[in-house]
Amino acid sequence: MSIFPHSSDKKYTYADYLTWTDGERWEIIDGVPHMQSAPTWQHQAISSELMLQFGEYLRNKPCRIFASPFDLRIPELNEEDEETTFVCQPDLTIICDNAGLKGTGYYGTPTLIIEISSPSTARIDKLFKFNKFEMAGVKEYWVIEPDGKFVSVFTLQNNKRYGRPAVYSDEEKITVSALPDLIIDLNPVFAAL
Repeated sequence: MSIFPHSSDKKYTYADYLTWTDGERWEIIDGVPHMQSAPTWQHQAISSELMLQFGEYLRNKPCRIFASPFDLRIPELNEEDEETTFVCQPDLTIICDNAGLKGTGYYGTPTLIIEISSPSTARIDKLFKFNKFEMAGVKEYWVIEPDGKFVSVFTLQNNKRYGRPAVYSDEEKITVSALPDLIIDLNPVFAAL
Protein backbone atom coordinates (compact mmCIF):
# COMPACT_ATOMS: atom_id res chain seq x y z
CA MET A 1 0.00 0.00 0.00
CA SER A 2 1.26 3.43 -0.91
CA ILE A 3 1.83 6.13 1.70
CA PHE A 4 1.55 8.99 -0.77
CA PRO A 5 -1.85 10.21 -2.02
CA HIS A 6 -2.23 9.08 -5.64
CA SER A 7 -4.09 11.48 -7.89
CA SER A 8 -5.07 10.34 -11.37
CA ASP A 9 -4.80 13.85 -12.81
CA LYS A 10 -1.31 14.68 -11.48
CA LYS A 11 1.92 13.98 -13.36
CA TYR A 12 4.46 12.79 -10.81
CA THR A 13 8.14 13.64 -11.06
CA TYR A 14 11.43 12.40 -9.69
CA ALA A 15 11.12 15.07 -6.96
CA ASP A 16 7.85 13.43 -5.85
CA TYR A 17 9.46 10.00 -6.06
CA LEU A 18 12.21 11.07 -3.66
CA THR A 19 9.58 11.80 -0.97
CA TRP A 20 7.92 8.36 -1.08
CA THR A 21 8.99 6.54 2.05
CA ASP A 22 6.86 3.41 2.08
CA GLY A 23 9.76 1.04 1.30
CA GLU A 24 8.20 -0.12 -1.96
CA ARG A 25 9.92 -0.08 -5.34
CA TRP A 26 8.35 2.36 -7.80
CA GLU A 27 8.71 3.46 -11.40
CA ILE A 28 7.17 6.56 -12.98
CA ILE A 29 6.17 6.15 -16.62
CA ASP A 30 5.06 9.44 -18.23
CA GLY A 31 4.19 10.84 -14.81
CA VAL A 32 2.17 7.80 -13.66
CA PRO A 33 3.51 5.76 -10.71
CA HIS A 34 3.76 1.97 -11.01
CA MET A 35 4.64 -0.27 -8.06
CA GLN A 36 7.09 -3.10 -8.75
CA SER A 37 6.80 -6.51 -7.16
CA ALA A 38 9.74 -8.58 -5.97
CA PRO A 39 11.44 -10.51 -8.79
CA THR A 40 11.27 -14.31 -9.04
CA TRP A 41 14.31 -16.52 -8.38
CA GLN A 42 14.48 -17.25 -12.14
CA HIS A 43 14.66 -13.53 -12.81
CA GLN A 44 17.45 -13.16 -10.25
CA ALA A 45 19.40 -16.13 -11.67
CA ILE A 46 19.32 -14.59 -15.17
CA SER A 47 20.32 -11.18 -13.84
CA SER A 48 23.21 -12.63 -11.80
CA GLU A 49 24.72 -14.52 -14.74
CA LEU A 50 24.47 -11.49 -17.02
CA MET A 51 26.08 -9.33 -14.34
CA LEU A 52 28.99 -11.78 -14.23
CA GLN A 53 29.50 -11.88 -18.00
CA PHE A 54 29.10 -8.14 -18.57
CA GLY A 55 31.03 -7.29 -15.39
CA GLU A 56 34.03 -9.39 -16.35
CA TYR A 57 34.16 -7.72 -19.78
CA LEU A 58 33.73 -4.20 -18.36
CA ARG A 59 36.44 -4.59 -15.70
CA ASN A 60 38.98 -1.75 -16.14
CA LYS A 61 36.91 -0.16 -18.95
CA PRO A 62 35.09 3.18 -18.85
CA CYS A 63 31.60 1.66 -19.09
CA ARG A 64 29.84 0.27 -15.99
CA ILE A 65 26.95 -2.10 -15.33
CA PHE A 66 24.32 -1.47 -12.67
CA ALA A 67 21.57 -3.79 -11.43
CA SER A 68 18.18 -2.79 -10.06
CA PRO A 69 17.43 -1.04 -7.79
CA PHE A 70 18.97 1.78 -9.81
CA ASP A 71 16.98 4.94 -10.54
CA LEU A 72 17.28 5.68 -14.26
CA ARG A 73 15.87 9.09 -15.13
CA ILE A 74 15.46 9.80 -18.83
CA PRO A 75 14.52 13.45 -19.44
CA GLU A 76 12.27 14.78 -22.16
CA LEU A 77 13.17 18.05 -23.83
CA ASN A 78 14.93 20.24 -21.27
CA GLU A 79 13.64 18.63 -18.05
CA GLU A 80 15.94 19.02 -15.08
CA ASP A 81 16.67 15.87 -13.06
CA GLU A 82 14.01 16.40 -10.38
CA GLU A 83 11.39 17.42 -13.00
CA THR A 84 11.77 14.13 -14.90
CA THR A 85 8.47 12.24 -15.33
CA PHE A 86 10.17 9.00 -16.41
CA VAL A 87 11.95 7.13 -13.63
CA CYS A 88 12.51 3.40 -14.11
CA GLN A 89 14.37 0.52 -12.54
CA PRO A 90 15.88 -1.46 -15.43
CA ASP A 91 17.08 -4.90 -14.45
CA LEU A 92 20.52 -4.11 -15.89
CA THR A 93 21.84 -0.79 -17.18
CA ILE A 94 25.15 -0.17 -18.99
CA ILE A 95 26.44 3.39 -18.59
CA CYS A 96 29.38 4.64 -20.68
CA ASP A 97 29.09 8.32 -19.75
CA ASN A 98 29.69 8.61 -16.01
CA ALA A 99 28.77 12.31 -15.94
CA GLY A 100 25.08 11.47 -15.40
CA LEU A 101 25.70 9.26 -12.36
CA LYS A 102 24.19 10.96 -9.33
CA GLY A 103 22.57 9.92 -6.09
CA THR A 104 20.63 6.68 -6.48
CA GLY A 105 21.18 6.22 -10.21
CA TYR A 106 21.64 7.95 -13.53
CA TYR A 107 20.17 11.01 -15.26
CA GLY A 108 20.52 10.76 -19.04
CA THR A 109 20.61 8.12 -21.75
CA PRO A 110 22.41 4.83 -21.05
CA THR A 111 24.18 2.80 -23.73
CA LEU A 112 22.37 -0.50 -23.15
CA ILE A 113 19.35 -1.57 -21.09
CA ILE A 114 18.23 -5.12 -20.26
CA GLU A 115 14.77 -5.97 -18.95
CA ILE A 116 13.88 -9.48 -17.78
CA SER A 117 10.20 -9.55 -18.63
CA SER A 118 7.34 -11.29 -16.85
CA PRO A 119 3.60 -11.44 -17.53
CA SER A 120 3.08 -8.58 -15.07
CA THR A 121 5.73 -6.32 -16.68
CA ALA A 122 5.45 -7.31 -20.36
CA ARG A 123 3.21 -4.39 -21.40
CA ILE A 124 5.44 -1.80 -19.73
CA ASP A 125 8.69 -3.42 -21.00
CA LYS A 126 7.56 -3.96 -24.59
CA LEU A 127 5.47 -0.86 -25.14
CA PHE A 128 6.10 2.06 -22.80
CA LYS A 129 9.78 1.48 -22.03
CA PHE A 130 10.51 0.37 -25.60
CA ASN A 131 9.14 3.65 -26.97
CA LYS A 132 10.87 5.78 -24.33
CA PHE A 133 14.25 4.07 -24.81
CA GLU A 134 13.99 4.37 -28.59
CA MET A 135 13.09 8.09 -28.43
CA ALA A 136 15.91 8.74 -25.96
CA GLY A 137 18.49 7.05 -28.21
CA VAL A 138 19.42 4.03 -26.08
CA LYS A 139 21.72 2.16 -28.49
CA GLU A 140 20.63 -1.34 -27.52
CA TYR A 141 17.60 -2.70 -25.63
CA TRP A 142 17.22 -6.36 -24.63
CA VAL A 143 13.96 -7.96 -23.53
CA ILE A 144 14.50 -11.38 -21.97
CA GLU A 145 11.67 -13.92 -21.79
CA PRO A 146 12.53 -16.45 -19.04
CA ASP A 147 9.59 -18.78 -19.78
CA GLY A 148 10.52 -19.20 -23.45
CA LYS A 149 14.27 -18.95 -22.82
CA PHE A 150 14.88 -16.34 -25.50
CA VAL A 151 16.16 -12.79 -25.84
CA SER A 152 14.95 -10.08 -28.24
CA VAL A 153 17.68 -7.54 -29.00
CA PHE A 154 16.65 -4.17 -30.40
CA THR A 155 19.45 -2.09 -31.92
CA LEU A 156 19.12 1.60 -32.75
CA GLN A 157 19.43 2.11 -36.50
CA ASN A 158 20.74 5.14 -38.44
CA ASN A 159 17.16 6.47 -38.67
CA LYS A 160 17.06 6.63 -34.82
CA ARG A 161 14.52 3.78 -34.65
CA TYR A 162 14.86 0.25 -33.39
CA GLY A 163 14.86 -2.13 -36.31
CA ARG A 164 13.36 -5.57 -36.30
CA PRO A 165 14.70 -7.43 -33.26
CA ALA A 166 17.34 -10.12 -33.47
CA VAL A 167 15.98 -13.05 -31.44
CA TYR A 168 18.28 -15.53 -29.70
CA SER A 169 17.57 -18.85 -27.98
CA ASP A 170 19.22 -20.29 -24.90
CA GLU A 171 21.69 -22.19 -27.11
CA GLU A 172 23.09 -19.12 -28.86
CA LYS A 173 25.58 -16.33 -28.25
CA ILE A 174 24.97 -12.62 -28.70
CA THR A 175 27.57 -10.26 -30.14
CA VAL A 176 26.74 -7.06 -28.30
CA SER A 177 26.33 -4.27 -30.86
CA ALA A 178 26.94 -1.46 -28.36
CA LEU A 179 30.12 -3.19 -27.09
CA PRO A 180 31.31 -4.91 -30.32
CA ASP A 181 34.03 -7.15 -28.93
CA LEU A 182 31.74 -8.62 -26.24
CA ILE A 183 29.96 -11.93 -26.79
CA ILE A 184 27.35 -13.08 -24.26
CA ASP A 185 26.81 -16.85 -23.98
CA LEU A 186 23.11 -17.48 -23.29
CA ASN A 187 23.57 -21.13 -22.29
CA PRO A 188 24.68 -20.32 -18.72
CA VAL A 189 22.16 -17.45 -18.54
CA PHE A 190 19.27 -19.90 -18.84
CA ALA A 191 20.99 -23.03 -17.44
CA ALA A 192 19.50 -22.82 -13.94
CA LEU A 193 15.89 -22.52 -15.16
